[in-house]
Amino acid sequence: MTTITETQQVSIAKAPGPWSVFVRVASTIWSNGKARIGLIVLGLFVVIAIFAPLIAPYGASENGFDRSSDPTWEHWLGTTAAGEDVLSQLLWGAQVSIFVGLVAGVLSTLIAVLIGLSWGYARGFGGEVVNFVVNLFLVIPGLPLMIVIAAYLSGGGIAMIITVVVITGWAWGARVLRSQTQSLRSRDFVTAAVFSGERPFRIVFREILPNMTSLIVGNFFGAATAAILAEAGLEYLGLGDSSVVSWGTMLFWAQNSNALLTGQWSLLFAPGLCIALLATSLTLINFGVDGISNPRLREGKTR
Repeated sequence: MTTITETQQVSIAKAPGPWSVFVRVASTIWSNGKARIGLIVLGLFVVIAIFAPLIAPYGASENGFDRSSDPTWEHWLGTTAAGEDVLSQLLWGAQVSIFVGLVAGVLSTLIAVLIGLSWGYARGFGGEVVNFVVNLFLVIPGLPLMIVIAAYLSGGGIAMIITVVVITGWAWGARVLRSQTQSLRSRDFVTAAVFSGERPFRIVFREILPNMTSLIVGNFFGAATAAILAEAGLEYLGLGDSSVVSWGTMLFWAQNSNALLTGQWSLLFAPGLCIALLATSLTLINFGVDGISNPRLREGKTR
């Protein structure tokens, strides 16, 4: 019993605190050149979203201008078929797209962590039931499932979009975290915690969870990227709230007004480029997250 107690004390003494874990993750991500570019681009979009009321020259739905006009000094990207300034809508639309991506990413990751860690640590019939449910969500194609759920929950606005993305986006992360939990479950520090009488909840979230930081952070950025693309896709298909100004609804109204046929390329190109850049920035940040779990991928490091 003495040996086990000492082992547990050493394990607890070496367990990193939340702040030290955050500093280590942040410094590792920033040390990666690609991730640094992603952070800068993401930070730029976040600043635009926060200060959109001050930066945008006009209101998001202000439509007192000439309709379908070409770019001018007053309207740098032209106007829509409803007489709205495209640049202003682009700046205001960053708020919705980033909000959906971050909130849906956090919720999807939270569900994946709760289910993945509990599923990986537990044994018995309950684990088999969870395994069936997760496999069911993984087998069903994501886009058709999102379209069906969004059509059924039509009229819910941004909350509906987030709900649909979360429902369809947690399973893959739960599967990855479950595999890692099963690997850590047999380690010495977990065995010591079990023999010392620790409750399963504390073992899972105090002993195992801190060792999965990189996977959880990577899962968040992947889920946020998928959420941003899913929001744009559902809005473009007309399954969201078309009265809300977002990059997805800009594409929807541009397609309805035949923007390409009328030569108004900015109506499609501008929001499409912003969606691509935002998704790319999150993907680049994931390169830095990979460096946490695999030190060989860190730039500037040698064996």
